[in-house]
Amino acid sequence: MKSGARVAGRVPQLPPSIPRRGNVFSRFLGIAGLALAGWRIEGEFPDRPKLLAIVAPHTSNWDFALGIAAVYALGLHVRFLAKHTLFNPWIGWLMRWFGGTPVIREAPQGAVAQVVEVLEREPVIFLAITPAGTRKRGAPWRSGFYHMAHAAHVPILPIAFDRDRRAIRFFAPFEASGDYAADLPRLQALYEGIRGLKD
Repeated sequence: MKSGARVAGRVPQLPPSIPRRGNVFSRFLGIAGLALAGWRIEGEFPDRPKLLAIVAPHTSNWDFALGIAAVYALGLHVRFLAKHTLFNPWIGWLMRWFGGTPVIREAPQGAVAQVVEVLEREPVIFLAITPAGTRKRGAPWRSGFYHMAHAAHVPILPIAFDRDRRAIRFFAPFEASGDYAADLPRLQALYEGIRGLKD
């Protein structure tokens, strides 16, 4: 119980503009899940109606379980990208309920243009992406997330899974300047020394 109270005290309150879902019970489950895992949430949310979150390092399937616990603890409504073929008549409704956004990777305009359209169309959205796009250790980041954020004029919210601190850390929002080569080292510097679950 003590552990749960300690984690609960570290769960930030969402500002008014952040999209929400869930209730008191689902938040309790999320807080309890984090407490059982011995993890906590660090940092504050910016009061911005649109955010593109990048989550790194992504090295384990357990990242998803911890992420879900954090989402429920916060009462946050998260959107994520998934291949359009997963949105079939059998499980498509479930994918959308969880926050899935279909993307046709083979489309002529590419995934970036599709996501930019979603970001521009939705009045309030919290979209989470893994910049490396894989759980492979040391995999380089792909540039898609950056071009999505810059084209849609949406700030990037860096989030880290920090194994040593046993914390999901929220950093200050980052405004893309359009100069990817200059901005990428600044973003990656935030994650310097941070080890993922399987690093």
